[in-house]
This record gives sequence, structure tokens and C-alpha cells, in this order.
Amino acid sequence: MRVAEIIEGRQCPKCGSTERQVKSGLTDSGSQRNRCRECGCRYTHNRKKRGISEEVKEAALRAYYSGVSGRGVGKIFKMSHINAMNWIKKNSRGVDKSINEI
Repeated sequence: MRVAEIIEGRQCPKCGSTERQVKSGLTDSGSQRNRCRECGCRYTHNRKKRGISEEVKEAALRAYYSGVSGRGVGKIFKMSHINAMNWIKKNSRGVDKSINEI
């Protein structure tokens, strides 16, 4: 029979218990999931950020304003072209100002 590994130093966000916290798999991004044996709550202690950095967004906008299509920007930066187009639309309000700064 397999015995669950008990983790010291983890606290359940629901009941506040620090006893009987065990590992309970991984999230899609690879973060460790935990389960409280007191209340049954499953939680992630240290979440990983999955967002795209501001530097990459600025580089994508520079590429678009230099003549690369929205789909091309997506392929270059290995991301969804929809994300790139959403950033472009969001920044299109201040294009005159921001294009000179980029």
C-alpha cells in the first residue's frame, strides 16, 4: 500500500490547519497541488505565472508596427495571433504617441 507524503510548513487556506497536508498531483502548468486531510480542500501553494512579459508584448508591437502581420507576430513569438491582435487593438487608441516611443 502506498503512503502519502506529509508536507511540513503548508497551511490549508480553508481551515488553516498545518497538520496532515499531503501532495495531491500537479496542475497543468506543473505546480504542486496539495490536499488537506482535515477538510479535504485541494489547493496550490506556489502558483506559477503563465502570463507573457511586458518586454515580449512591446517587441510584438514593434514587429507589428514595422510591417509584420498579426499572424506573423504570433508565429515569430510562438503565441496565439489572437493575443497579438488584442494587444494591438488595445494600443491602437494611442498609436500616434506610442509608435514614436516604441
